[in-house]
Amino acid sequence: MRSGPLITQTDRYLMRQLLLALFAATGGLVALIWLTQSLRFLELVVNRGLSILVFLRLTGLLIPGFVAVILPITTYVVVQFVYQRLDSDRELVVMRGAGLSPWALARPALGVAVLASVACFVLNVWIVPASSASFREQQFRIRNRIAAFLLQEGVFNTLSDSMTVYVRTRDKDGTLHGILIDDARDKERRATILARTGRLISAGEAPSALLFDGSREEIDRRTGRLDVLTFAQNNVALSDTGRKEAQRYRDATEMSLAELLNPDPSVISARDMPKFQAEAHKRLASPFTTITFALVGLVAVLSGAFRRHGGLLRPAVAVLIVVALLAAQLLVGNLAARIAALTPLIWAEAIAPGVVAAWMLLGPSWPRRRAPAMAG
Repeated sequence: MRSGPLITQTDRYLMRQLLLALFAATGGLVALIWLTQSLRFLELVVNRGLSILVFLRLTGLLIPGFVAVILPITTYVVVQFVYQRLDSDRELVVMRGAGLSPWALARPALGVAVLASVACFVLNVWIVPASSASFREQQFRIRNRIAAFLLQEGVFNTLSDSMTVYVRTRDKDGTLHGILIDDARDKERRATILARTGRLISAGEAPSALLFDGSREEIDRRTGRLDVLTFAQNNVALSDTGRKEAQRYRDATEMSLAELLNPDPSVISARDMPKFQAEAHKRLASPFTTITFALVGLVAVLSGAFRRHGGLLRPAVAVLIVVALLAAQLLVGNLAARIAALTPLIWAEAIAPGVVAAWMLLGPSWPRRRAPAMAG
């Protein structure tokens, strides 16, 4: 008995359309999201003089996270759209008439969904944590160190929530003139520093200003008296580096899978343990939602009787189901982050709907649905 080819011409035809549509949809949506999210960093370019290259490098680190989030959604959209178009063009009718089984029709979409699921797994486990850690580190450096060297003339430059610097002019050699610094890092002794000239220097990684011929004015909160200290030379740190911000808190999105599954008790409190464990299980379970969403789209198109003028009910129901699954994913993730016993719900929400959809599509009830479809 001679078996047919593992991948038929119909499989290649459908997979080519699905992959092209998936790349186009994912790329377009990622570009749109990147554009909207990167607008919040334009202030560093426009007002702080940050180079375009650094801006692109910083915002480019956000892209892997965008892809990991939207890939399951675009996979569903592409499967639904491509198969719906094939159905409206009567191509699915011809394929069914040629004797193709439901498995043969669904196989290309499931193959693409598996590829997308593997991509999500690689992104979630390795690429996204690394890019997130690099992004937060560069963002920290820019806001707490580099920004101090990007002072604009004639502008009140807000370096942090507790420090504002004004510079009247700046020479080509870097000499600053007419300097005013509002330093509120010490809430009990807020200071206003004035200097005739100064220069930015780097002490290790922390920027500071070497000031000449100035004064430091402080108001004693207890007596209300103004204390004025004049100086010929003074060095003022322009960031909170070296204080509590020097130890940058690492978010769960930056940690590796091993760190999340086996958190360090000396760094993470017992109350936060469920949060990190839930993050680890979400990384492992969320790729399966890609296959689940694809199966929901296939059920909407391939199940039920064929209608000559098409139908909107099943696609609309499929959209509502996917939206409900996304909402359930957020809800279950938040609950599991608070209650560790609910962690298995993360896996159930990702896999169980796909199992139900697979049974509806390929289960024993299919022949009963197929007869009226062929009769139409």
